[in-house]
Amino acid sequence: MGFFSKQFIDVIEWEESRGQLAWRVPMEDNEIQYGAQLTVRDGQHAIFLDKGELADDFGPGLYTLDTDTLPIFTNLENWDKGFKSPFKSDVTFFSTREITGLKWGTAQPITVRDPEFGAIRIRAFGTYSFRINDVRQFYRTTFANLQELWMAEMEAQMRSIIATSLAATLGADGNAFLDLAANQQLLSDKLRQAADNATDQWGIGIPTLFVESLSLPEAVQEAIDSGSSMRALGDLNAYAKFKAADTLDEAAAASGGVAGAGAGVAAAMALGQVMSGGLSGQAAPQPAAAGGTGGEGGDPLELIEKLHKLHVAGALSEEEFNAKKAELLKRLG
Repeated sequence: MGFFSKQFIDVIEWEESRGQLAWRVPMEDNEIQYGAQLTVRDGQHAIFLDKGELADDFGPGLYTLDTDTLPIFTNLENWDKGFKSPFKSDVTFFSTREITGLKWGTAQPITVRDPEFGAIRIRAFGTYSFRINDVRQFYRTTFANLQELWMAEMEAQMRSIIATSLAATLGADGNAFLDLAANQQLLSDKLRQAADNATDQWGIGIPTLFVESLSLPEAVQEAIDSGSSMRALGDLNAYAKFKAADTLDEAAAASGGVAGAGAGVAAAMALGQVMSGGLSGQAAPQPAAAGGTGGEGGDPLELIEKLHKLHVAGALSEEEFNAKKAELLKRLG
């Protein structure tokens, strides 16, 4: 471009769009007029570069660009005291506003070591906010030679940082998953601090972060639910009876009639016998012989109750049930 195509800029300002983090003022073939006006709005920051080297920076305000407001630039260019000529510089604006309502989540379950469950795989998601805390550091590490940068271009990296911080937080200090899940505010605070520490090297801050959901694999969650049910019933023996009766009901209602119910009934009785025997320290009764009605040990009334369920399920005839019931009642004297 020739001399006469050169443009002189006398007003520099930035009208940012939502989600825009940084914007470089187009300067090709242009020069900044000495005494030009620089407007930096609330939530913005501007930096000047001299031949790629960071020079002066400006917070919110209205500035007249001269040797007094550009001391570093003046020194780098060795301007005389009476310098008043147009000059070239790279000028970049940054948004220092807090951007809220951003979503994060674990794309895949992350594996952590839990003091109660051992190695477990966890999913989580929530929200966070983002802010550029150190403009110079952000320029050096992230923006560099870009023309502009949007929040959408940073989100994948931020989600990865938060997921990594989550794994470190859950694995640190011997915190149990259930304790942290029961106090999500504490977990949110710990995770926010960990993520904020991780992003500090890029001049980025995480002012807020919330864990909205924390979940375990379905099989582990079912095991926890079973444990809760057992504790609610009071002891393992009661839980075993509850599960056996529950299985009997399901088997009786299952499609396939008597034959289908028979397998479920046998499994339920075996479950109750094994778990009851294990709790009392006694050997579990032997499985019922083919076509039989159960072992000889145990409480006669409980055995009658189980036999009645077998009869209702169709696994025993009326005659077989009555004969066995009479035999067990004799044991009561």
